[in-house]
Amino acid sequence: MKASIIPALRRAAAGASRRSRRQPGAFPAASPAKLPSAGHFPGGPRSAKRYLKKSCAGPHARKRAGVCAWPRPRAPRQPGLDARARRCPDASPPSQPWHRHLPQMLSFFWLRCLLKMVKGNVIVPEDILSFCCNGLQGSTSAPRAREPGEQEEARGAMASAPAARNPTEVQMSQLVQPCHTNHRGELSAGQLLKWIDTAACLSAERHAGCPCVTASMDDIYFEHTISVGQVVNIKAKVNRAFNSSMEVGIQVSYEDLCSGKHCSICKAYATFVAQGPMGSKVRLEPVIPQTEEEKIEYSIAAERRRMRLVHKDTLKDLLTSSPQETELETRDGSGAVPAERTRVESVELVLPPHANHQGNTFGGQIMAWMENVATIAASRLCHGYPTLRAIEMFHFRGPSQVGDRLVLKAIVNNAFKNSMEVGVSAEAYGQEMSVSRRHINSAFMTFVVLDQQGQPRTLPMVAPEPGDGERRYREASARKKIRLDRKYVVSCKQTEVPLSVPWDQSNKVYLSYNNVSALKMLVAKANWALAREKEKVRMYTLEEDKFLSIRIEMSVCIPASRAFSLLSNLRRRHEWDSHYVSAELVQKVDDDDMIYHVVSQKLRNENKPQDFVILASRRKPCSKGDPYVVAFRSVTLPTHPARPEFTRGETLCSGFCIWPESQEMSKVAYYNQAMPGYLTYVTTNVAGLSSDICSTFEACEKFLLKNKEDLISRLQDF
Repeated sequence: MKASIIPALRRAAAGASRRSRRQPGAFPAASPAKLPSAGHFPGGPRSAKRYLKKSCAGPHARKRAGVCAWPRPRAPRQPGLDARARRCPDASPPSQPWHRHLPQMLSFFWLRCLLKMVKGNVIVPEDILSFCCNGLQGSTSAPRAREPGEQEEARGAMASAPAARNPTEVQMSQLVQPCHTNHRGELSAGQLLKWIDTAACLSAERHAGCPCVTASMDDIYFEHTISVGQVVNIKAKVNRAFNSSMEVGIQVSYEDLCSGKHCSICKAYATFVAQGPMGSKVRLEPVIPQTEEEKIEYSIAAERRRMRLVHKDTLKDLLTSSPQETELETRDGSGAVPAERTRVESVELVLPPHANHQGNTFGGQIMAWMENVATIAASRLCHGYPTLRAIEMFHFRGPSQVGDRLVLKAIVNNAFKNSMEVGVSAEAYGQEMSVSRRHINSAFMTFVVLDQQGQPRTLPMVAPEPGDGERRYREASARKKIRLDRKYVVSCKQTEVPLSVPWDQSNKVYLSYNNVSALKMLVAKANWALAREKEKVRMYTLEEDKFLSIRIEMSVCIPASRAFSLLSNLRRRHEWDSHYVSAELVQKVDDDDMIYHVVSQKLRNENKPQDFVILASRRKPCSKGDPYVVAFRSVTLPTHPARPEFTRGETLCSGFCIWPESQEMSKVAYYNQAMPGYLTYVTTNVAGLSSDICSTFEACEKFLLKNKEDLISRLQDF
């Protein structure tokens, strides 16, 4: 220690001396609160007191004592300065008391003490060592007192205040090395899944303040491959926290360091569960969204959670309604490959590098192992090198720990024209002779095989095994249908979705999700501008690239639940909206979704009335602060085609949001994205040439107040 610390202390003292010569009259800054006691001084308290007295006796005494021993530049003669100021240009003026520079003087005082202690082989306490090093390496000028109202200077001349950052946001950047890639020099999907899971877990634990485990992962669609030398950028943050689980949104992109190109790879949503001592559940604090993007993700997270919970029921309903014969029975299957040839089984031993700080296996590590065996199974069918394109939504059934053996099984369930689905399962057992195995996870992965031009190759058919093989074959077809619904109804932007999407039993969950999430996205927009205000009714507009949206709101003396019950029943809409002629309930999908056939008044430029087929989706608040939601969008039904006596109209996004302000007061807001046939009517009211919209909303208020105590509507809760 003696040989290493003395040169370091001398360098620190020399640096402080050079900085002080550049700023005459300045002393190293130090905090008096961190001064070590005088008992640490080798000479004892009396010696320290005597030395301190000499140090504070004035500039010449300090120079003799060695406290200010650096050379001072000679000051030129200046008129108006006394002799003392010319001799000691760095000395404090007589009007300033000497104790203002006491902390600066004491850092050199303790440095000399430290040198004596080291030379005398005395053990140096940590507080003295850190005090001296920190004091000498800090600024050598005393901080200037700011004037009242003066702001602190930025660190750089062009520096600006950093933007507010989500406290749960985690960013990870990984340089793709050869060890991360496959035979084509592309990043392995398993390695990418490990990085995704790690970043998402860190974000979840940052919010929870305790260990978290992966519960599920939504669909992942890989848009591009990543090559060696490129950088993978992963950003993860908590979108919303529920009771003991939370949704983490993950964005993955790659960066080419040579060209500077950035490209999106995938977007994923993972669910994590917080775990307390002994695996107990932890109640999470709510997430407070700040930006417009965070508010949108926060609002739609409840809908994504609802969709996850009904995922199994959706698959069962589709299998029940689909025909029993398989695709193989309807075409020539003579050249089909038996599915048994693609079966793969592998075992992995969970070691400490595969587990987190709790001893549980990383979810990303399990996904990487599953991707490995799935790739082998797909290769046995196509006799080539497959590329992973998508991973189906999956759930972790239970944890595995260090020392467990994981048995991974994979088989090709079905092969379509250009893609194939591989089913993978993971089971764990603790001892080599153990008979019982714990089911950890099941996943379904979609692969394609690319030719030299990067186009998908045609794949051979698969002959399923009798029994379970045929069941998996049919389920793979159903999952493909559901996957397409989720990709093109749920994942696409609102402007990319057709106005009137065909409704059937298989996509009812995703159409309902799209209906509610579109309205919530519109509500979360931040650029609403007040256009008109008439008494209690306020009209706002939002101008975007392709749409003009309106929002009409007012406060009504009615409980929010009562207003929600009344406004969600379209069969009573004609009682307050003069544009509605009738509304017939066509189909009650479930308690929260219904389909209506609505007939409206004639338009000014039309000779026929309009009709709509509308899906009405209603949602109660998921947590405190959420509104009641009633969303409307157009769908198509085979039983209600367009008829010649009506002009078929469409609505893309409209509905009500109701916020409780008190037990008896509610804020009711109506939103509508104006379609071309409705645009003239909206702009006329926005410009003040008509008050029809405000009058209709005033009639809505009267309707709500009149039916506030209506026992029929109180019990009628669809």
